[in-house]
Amino acid sequence: MRSEVRFAGFGGQGIISAGKITGRAASIFDGKEAVMMQSYGPEARGGACNSDLVVADTPIGSPQLSVPGIAVIMSQEAYDKYGGTIREDGTLIIDEDLVEFEDAPPIEETFRIPATRIADELGRKIVANVVMLGALAAITKLVTREAMLEAILSSVPPKTKELNERAFTAGFEKGEEVLGARG
Repeated sequence: MRSEVRFAGFGGQGIISAGKITGRAASIFDGKEAVMMQSYGPEARGGACNSDLVVADTPIGSPQLSVPGIAVIMSQEAYDKYGGTIREDGTLIIDEDLVEFEDAPPIEETFRIPATRIADELGRKIVANVVMLGALAAITKLVTREAMLEAILSSVPPKTKELNERAFTAGFEKGEEVLGARG
């Protein structure tokens, strides 16, 4: 099993953290192999950024993504840049409040998660990336729920653990809901 995942958005959304946390969930808590590469735009905050992650059952020879099978996209700019670079049989997960498109992309499965809205309802928009990690775990089964939650809780400051756990749970439940709506 080799899964290629691209997280993309703008600086300040926790895109790089999302890749690191997912890699930690896979490698430390699920016993898989994982490697991540990151890229920032020229701006520290607000510029384009992405995090590419490879997860596999066997050692990873190359961290370079060929064509990702999973993409988690949290900004319009990121969608415009990377939305067409996903395998046709892949899975696209978007923040429905920040990404719009008229025609559905030619991707087998597209899931719309109101991550920023959910995070705002929890009191802090900054946990929108954690909402998306919950949805990712529920929709793709790339890593187990337990592994992702453990990776999140071991990656955030102690005083934010409760908020991050609520964000993850809300995202996981939303992911299960949109997945269940597919039948």
